[in-house]
Amino acid sequence: MVMDTVNRGSNEKHGIYELDKTFNSANDVEQPFPAAKPLLTNNDSETIESAGSESSDPIKREQWSRNLEFMLACIGFAVGLGNIWRFPYLCYKNGGGAFLIPYLVCMLTCGVPIFLIELGLGQYTSISSLQAWGRLAPAFKGIGVSSLLVTFQLNIYYIVILAWAARYLVASLASVSGELPWATCGNHWNTNSCFTSLSESGNVSFGNASQAPNGTTDAVIEYWERHVLQLSDGIDSPGSVVWELALSLLVVWVLVYFCVWRGIKWSGKIVYFTAIFPYLILTVLLIRGVTLDGAIDGIVFYLRPDFSRLTDPQVWVDGGTQIFFSYAIAYGAMLNLGSYNKFSNNFYRDCVIISTINSCTSLFGGFAVFSVLGFMAREQNVTVADVAQSGPGLVFMTYPKAVIQMPAAPLWAILFFFMILLVGIDSQFVAVEGLLTPLYDLFPKQMYRPRNRMLSSALYCAISFLLGLTMVTQGGMYVFQLFDYYSASGIVLLWICLFETILVGWVFGGHKFVDAAELMIGRRIPTWFVVCWRYISPAIIMAILGFMLVDFKPLTYNKTYVYPGWAQTLGLLMALASMMGIPVVFMWTFYHTKGSLRERWRMVSSPLLKANQIPTHWTDVQDREETL
Repeated sequence: MVMDTVNRGSNEKHGIYELDKTFNSANDVEQPFPAAKPLLTNNDSETIESAGSESSDPIKREQWSRNLEFMLACIGFAVGLGNIWRFPYLCYKNGGGAFLIPYLVCMLTCGVPIFLIELGLGQYTSISSLQAWGRLAPAFKGIGVSSLLVTFQLNIYYIVILAWAARYLVASLASVSGELPWATCGNHWNTNSCFTSLSESGNVSFGNASQAPNGTTDAVIEYWERHVLQLSDGIDSPGSVVWELALSLLVVWVLVYFCVWRGIKWSGKIVYFTAIFPYLILTVLLIRGVTLDGAIDGIVFYLRPDFSRLTDPQVWVDGGTQIFFSYAIAYGAMLNLGSYNKFSNNFYRDCVIISTINSCTSLFGGFAVFSVLGFMAREQNVTVADVAQSGPGLVFMTYPKAVIQMPAAPLWAILFFFMILLVGIDSQFVAVEGLLTPLYDLFPKQMYRPRNRMLSSALYCAISFLLGLTMVTQGGMYVFQLFDYYSASGIVLLWICLFETILVGWVFGGHKFVDAAELMIGRRIPTWFVVCWRYISPAIIMAILGFMLVDFKPLTYNKTYVYPGWAQTLGLLMALASMMGIPVVFMWTFYHTKGSLRERWRMVSSPLLKANQIPTHWTDVQDREETL
């Protein structure tokens, strides 16, 4: 429940005014809407006053040119590589079609309700994730801090996957009139134990490395590990930089920079291509896949229901974690995208549409992947389970191996890796935009100037590129996996989402959030969401968190290499750095607020809202625009 608020004089007495100025440097964001009207539809422009500057001209805070651009940006960020390489694998692993039951349950009770919070809060406050949570309750500003730290780490390692894809794309383009380089032995990177999966007669003699003759390694694996990665013995042996990958990483970062350098209006134009074109390529690959011999075996294997698996808690945990990964919640980027909306935009409608497209893309991608895996299994005379993998193994070993068994192999390799590049790059540049937006809002009169925006974007991309070089060394794969396993892990995301639901459902109040939504879109959203925010979502999140913590296993690579203790400790520290943002900021805020314990809690849990954000029937919340 939100307690009674007080005026500015009382705020200063309790220290909350100074506190808000510390954390809300963009508190001069103006929203020129008529105050306390039930529905705001006119004059939806947004300005940031350049107070204290020599010029009195207001600085324009950008907004989306069209609602479609906002939706495509959300789809581009949410629909990522996990939809292609993680969901299909989890589906077959956890009972095929039966896995859709826990997936849909978690989607309706956790994914969509929390996704709605982030889109709605961004639009409601028209400010970045670093400060928006504090507008509902100052003590919970740490949610934005944690999200920012997670996104910072994510941006460093996620783009490395795109560098790998770019490396394969270039190799495929160079082989357009010949054989793909991973199709044969006899190359300078191959060893004497190299073994191609095609015999001289053209028949496949084994399915994967485990089925190769003793002491031999598949040519596809040697290309990946010995040529592309130049993999060392462990994280203790970083080796030298693999310059081909470093160049690929540089090129991808340059592309990302030119996607964000001119702000959200420019990025909104880019997503027309990066969010839509991958669907065209995926459709082409699906059509090609279902026409292959054995495709039906893969599709049946993908969706055949095994309802007995529903009694396994791991199936429900996988369903829940997939939703949180797939919906890209807890990163703060969705909230930041929503903050560029007009105040009256129907974000509830957008949430339903984006959620539906996101989940359908996962199913659609599964058909494209498993039709090809069924063909691969038929050609190799093995089961689909023998060739199915998830993660980078699917993209850089299994699928390339399947491609070489198709006619016109270079063409299909080009299409596949170009699709991977596009699917990943819009997720990457939206995440970069999501990290830069809070920085722009912290220093609006400097950072919203076009020239300063370009320079700061370039500086951030350059720093991230240099940090990413640690992952394109000969030991870089071990560093990459360390980041992937710990920094943006399911535990970290679930932790952030738990506090999001606590804040909205209990501290601010779920019914107040529904009122705020009605203020924006002109109608009330279903009470189901209030029930989820208050009870169902926190309960499911805590259950999954508990299971993951009990079942936690230290990181290994390829199930054989065990990371040393110092590396495991470093990974845990990366995770804790993001998670601790919430309790640390809470305690700091509570400590620096004066008064008794009850008075402090009342102050740090009371919203900081402007007149236009307060419905007329809220008698326990006053206009605190003077303190913003």
